[in-house]
Amino acid sequence: MNATTKLSEKFQISIPKEVRERQGWKAGQEFAFIPQGKGVMLVPVPTLDELRGIAKGANSDGYRDRNDRY
Repeated sequence: MNATTKLSEKFQISIPKEVRERQGWKAGQEFAFIPQGKGVMLVPVPTLDELRGIAKGANSDGYRDRNDRY
């Protein structure tokens, strides 16, 4: 897949349809721009519902809290 687009005069970018469909992105979805060298990585920001349960079963042994800081 080699999809390209142009930056508009209003500094907006349209994401090509084949990219949106392949990634499952929807209108109104929020994204984060992460600088990577001379480029930028575009990453969807997860919703709270998508994050719910992500740490289920995590081992909390050895967890540090604010009481053991200097």
